Amino acid sequence: MTALLWLMPAALALGVAGLIGFFWSVKSGQFDDLEGAAQRILIEEDAPIVEEPLDEGSRQSS
Repeated sequence: MTALLWLMPAALALGVAGLIGFFWSVKSGQFDDLEGAAQRILIEEDAPIVEEPLDEGSRQSS
């Protein structure tokens, strides 16, 4: 019975914390653009990404 005295307030506190987190994320715009990330992975870049070679002087000696 004493476990319920700890578990009920803990469950309510976690629920309230979850609601506060959800409302904060909605207010800060986390759910504004749901399709943008899905569309961005389908768009190809114009130029390929190529690593530039390092100069001999800029390499660190080990």
